[in-house]
Amino acid sequence: MDPCHRRWAVFLDGLWAGDVPGVRAVLDVCCGTGLMSAELVALGYRVSGVDASTAMLARARRRLGDGVPLTRATLPDLRPGPVVDAAVSTLDGLNYLTPDALRTTLAVLAARIRPGGWCVFDLHTDAMMTFAADHPVVAGEAGGRHFTITNVVDAGRRTCDSGIEVVVDRDGESFSEHHLQYFFTDGEVMTALTDAGFVVLKVTDEYTHDPVGPTTLRATWIARRRREPASGLPVHRVRHGTAPPTDR
Repeated sequence: MDPCHRRWAVFLDGLWAGDVPGVRAVLDVCCGTGLMSAELVALGYRVSGVDASTAMLARARRRLGDGVPLTRATLPDLRPGPVVDAAVSTLDGLNYLTPDALRTTLAVLAARIRPGGWCVFDLHTDAMMTFAADHPVVAGEAGGRHFTITNVVDAGRRTCDSGIEVVVDRDGESFSEHHLQYFFTDGEVMTALTDAGFVVLKVTDEYTHDPVGPTTLRATWIARRRREPASGLPVHRVRHGTAPPTDR
């Protein structure tokens, strides 16, 4: 397992520990090969996953077995399903959505989450956009694989067009990927969450209780679906480059 997913799952487990009536059912959005789902299952959660990639879901099925429902869907076209206590999306999965698609996705997720339930996801920050712009080519080796990543950042559109080339040592096979990511402003994310019926509790540095700082590359947004009538949860307003206060 990827050690980052274990740390992140433990963070979520602690975050949800005081929830009443409790978090049991979790939807893993953009679940990929099931790394995060596996860690949540190991902690006792009932997990379901959704991803757009048939190949990724096949690997997730091998990892998770038949006990975890997996669905192929391309956001924001998420089909109706059982109501869950929480939805999570890790490794900047939502950065691949356009701003319009992000708003629609959060509204669709709100319909799947019970009142008072949780929506937790991470997004790349302006610091990550700056890093990508300053490093148009990144090359290295990991796990017997040589990789080259090329980044083309459009600061005006707040996008990064990335190409990934990977060569496997053992047999020389290679594969390539192409990704277009959007770097949302804090205001865009806050408005999208609020309009979807969520209350933002805080924004932190990558699945910790530390506040977002100028060097934070991945910010974790923690929100809860608004109860009816209003739950009394605090509503925080943020401007781009700032974050709601933490409650450490």
